[in-house]
Amino acid sequence: MINQRLDKVLKIMSQEEIPQMIVSDPAAIFYLTGKWIFPGERMLALYINLNGNNKLFINELFPISEDLGVEKIWFNDTQSPVKILADNIDKESPMGIDKNWPAHFLIKLMQLKGGSSFVNGSEILDRVRMCKDEDEKELMRAASKLNDSAMGEMIKLVPDKHSEIKMGKLLGEMWDEMGTEGHSFDPIIGYGENAADPHHVMDNSTVKPGDSVVIDIGCKMDSYCSDMTRTVFYKSVSDHSREVYEIVKEANRRGIEKVKAGVRFCDIDAAARDYITEKGYGKYFTHRLGHSIGIEVHDFGDVSSVNTDVVQVGQIFSIEPGIYLPGDVGVRIEDLVIVTEDGCEVLNHYTKDLIIVE
Repeated sequence: MINQRLDKVLKIMSQEEIPQMIVSDPAAIFYLTGKWIFPGERMLALYINLNGNNKLFINELFPISEDLGVEKIWFNDTQSPVKILADNIDKESPMGIDKNWPAHFLIKLMQLKGGSSFVNGSEILDRVRMCKDEDEKELMRAASKLNDSAMGEMIKLVPDKHSEIKMGKLLGEMWDEMGTEGHSFDPIIGYGENAADPHHVMDNSTVKPGDSVVIDIGCKMDSYCSDMTRTVFYKSVSDHSREVYEIVKEANRRGIEKVKAGVRFCDIDAAARDYITEKGYGKYFTHRLGHSIGIEVHDFGDVSSVNTDVVQVGQIFSIEPGIYLPGDVGVRIEDLVIVTEDGCEVLNHYTKDLIIVE
């Protein structure tokens, strides 16, 4: 499977006439080798070449005994890693550079003439990673199943009137008990007015009767991320808040219904956004409809009004419309979907019916 992933990358490199590339992002290196390496300030570079002359340049501080399918070139803290890299590449051909490589490494390589030219190769790997293989789909299903379970437990905790921060800590304990690798992102639990802040940073607020409660959570399992949001109400719900909730729920349904291979991302966004606008709340839906997800909770690509790319089979992304009325109420409902030939598979199964927690 790893070789198939590399073959896809090399095929696109050939099409775009990029004969060699330096991959530096740890998530991309994991995708191509199956090994996580976090180098800190030290250089880490996977060099891939259309001629099959692939090498991993890595500091001796990170001993790796297993075969990663590439030759390992070691260096230590007394050596110049960029000089070693430059001595092992084709200086007469264009060089693709992956994202997130510190500028001081790139500038040094340019000074050493480590390529006839330098181009941004990030999208090559990013776009290959967008379409998940069958193994990845199974990992995403498993992570989302755990997330469904955790959501049910988190909602049960609302009547205990824990602070938002405490709720986040309790969620972390749940992930430990489930055997996950922890949060896939910093969770968002927002009560009342805080729920009207889409990226609220949890504080010591506690829930009050009538509050909406936004719970946006995800775990990482076997290196793949889950993400979902549900909104519930504590003790009671006003007619106005109920109306907002039902609008968001319908927008979520319309967005999911629009997902199909061949449809543009912007048209999926419009399916949900236009409905919210029609109902008079357009200016209170303040973010894109969704984001891609996989090894990273925000993989490359999004579901937004400006993304005219066509959806492909195997892509996984969120559908998460929201309405945020400052000082009043906030509602978001989020599911992950896998694109299929004739529609999509929804990964989250926790109910979206309006819940009043007593």
